[in-house]
Amino acid sequence: MTSPYPSPLSRRGLIAAAGAAGAASVVVGAPGAAASSPRRSAALVVHNSRVFTGVKGNAPARAVAVGRDGKILAVGSDAALKRFIGRDTQVVDGRGGTLMSGIHDGHAHPMDAASRSLRPSLAGAEQTVEELRKTLTGFLKDSAEQEPDGWLVVEDWNPVGLLPRGTAPHHSMLDALPTRRPIALRGGDGHNLWANQRALDIAKITASTPDPDGGKIVKGADGKPTGVLKDDAQPLVSRHIPEPDEAQLADAAAKTLAEAAASGITTFMEAVVGRAELKLYQRLAESGRLLQRIVPALRIESGQTKDPAATVAYAKALRKDFGDVSGLRFGTVKVFLDGVIEYPAQTAALLKPYLDKEGKPTGHRGDLYVSPAEFGRLSAAFNAEGWQMHAHAIGDRAVRTSLDGYEYALRKTGARGLRNTTAHLQLVDPADLPRFARLGVIPCMQLQWATRNIWTMDALLPYIGAGRHRLLYPARGLERHGALLSGGSDWPVDPLQVWNQVRTAVDRSGAEGEGDLYRAEEGLSRSSALLMHTIGTARQLRMDHLTGTVERGKSADLVLLDRDVTRCPVADISSAEVRLTLTGGTVVHDADTSAGRAAAARTTRAAAGPRPTAQAAVHGGRHASCGCG
Repeated sequence: MTSPYPSPLSRRGLIAAAGAAGAASVVVGAPGAAASSPRRSAALVVHNSRVFTGVKGNAPARAVAVGRDGKILAVGSDAALKRFIGRDTQVVDGRGGTLMSGIHDGHAHPMDAASRSLRPSLAGAEQTVEELRKTLTGFLKDSAEQEPDGWLVVEDWNPVGLLPRGTAPHHSMLDALPTRRPIALRGGDGHNLWANQRALDIAKITASTPDPDGGKIVKGADGKPTGVLKDDAQPLVSRHIPEPDEAQLADAAAKTLAEAAASGITTFMEAVVGRAELKLYQRLAESGRLLQRIVPALRIESGQTKDPAATVAYAKALRKDFGDVSGLRFGTVKVFLDGVIEYPAQTAALLKPYLDKEGKPTGHRGDLYVSPAEFGRLSAAFNAEGWQMHAHAIGDRAVRTSLDGYEYALRKTGARGLRNTTAHLQLVDPADLPRFARLGVIPCMQLQWATRNIWTMDALLPYIGAGRHRLLYPARGLERHGALLSGGSDWPVDPLQVWNQVRTAVDRSGAEGEGDLYRAEEGLSRSSALLMHTIGTARQLRMDHLTGTVERGKSADLVLLDRDVTRCPVADISSAEVRLTLTGGTVVHDADTSAGRAAAARTTRAAAGPRPTAQAAVHGGRHASCGCG
């Protein structure tokens, strides 16, 4: 069939003049294109693609026209959309790849990814004390200008990675390094921090220092601190660590968002936000480097849940201070209900106790950080003001607590349609599956975790038993009971691998799995996997009226892929590459430019990072930055 489009097509550097951020597009003419009225001509037309509109019952489409107002002007056949080409319309040959809504990431930590990129990393390594000291000595030499008082902060320490097995970290191991600088190793699990004596002294942590709520100062047989701080004890030290230079951090954040654009992400929910993150977003917006739409989920500490009125006032004050920042959409708060389920942490809240290594029940059911009554009152207070709740809930008891709280809030306020959300949902009791649809609660799932590997097998199966193990990540079960799924990456807890994430939702194996995890029972259709990461998450973020589908009048938040992910072998979805990403009609990633190639290369390198190879390394890779605990 002969194409109605001019040949050869012109695509000369969509963002060549956009600078390092790549935030503006430059339109160029398509040779031989038919002229049309300036009011009818499009800024951009993509043709010869397979359009995944995300709208049930829509006729197949091959082309999309983007208007000069940043909205979708038309969706249809190649022939039908030819009339929108003017002398200054940019024309892109889709080469048969999928053109679809941009990815909406409903749970991620991009600003933490930026911060972490500025510090040295141990990458979850397993090392002897001697090997660790050698590595840290190298880091000290690399930053010798920081002597004698500058902090050495190292990311991705593996809290169970000291060799030989069972070696317990102690500040004396760090004190033996050739420096007097304060040192803090941040656990890759987000639940542990290991400090040397200088850091403990700065924080004034002694044998008499009490454990804070939700945290633990690990002490030895002599009653003195070992240097290891767990969960909410970590800020005792971390609050003394100087923040990175603002300009440097903003530059790192700009690179981080460019990597996300190169992955096809047009919208984020930043899942843990305080004033510092908001200031950083403000700086990015003011410098024209905010490439995505951002829904900031303001973190509510466990102590704040006890005073709902004051906490609502706190959230409103942040919205007042930053509500005029372009690109931010306020109205969501985040609460941690529990921790993580894998051994050895086992801080996720379960309805029935964990098992020991012999499969016998223990007396331990994990940790519930907020009482059901407190969470219900907090949810009611925020819902009454039109705010949406977002709850971290890994274990089935935490999931039930979130649902009970949302149900209480619904009874108290009568406010429906707020789309309260429960995130992660690693273990859900079957009795709770129908409650999501009934209550209008959105399940936000990170289905790249739903694969057979050391996290789900070695670190989990023996400790919860086969019956509960079968219930892991019940995506299809939730869908079958009418829940409207959404998706998120939890980046940088995991490397940013958007398309492997979509693929794993289908085959429950993914690029690195050692087999599928209950694919027959819980695997989604390809269409469902694409929908949950587009319109599903747009619905969660309460912007489905604006984005999430490819329809006339919606914002042109689009991604063009190098293949047809609606028809290629499922395994090939993982390696899909993004050719073009637009937010609001503005090109924020173009793979044909040097900036685009650099961003894509950074994403590829990060995704190819080291993977744990033994159970002892398990908890070094999960929940690295979510702050849970």
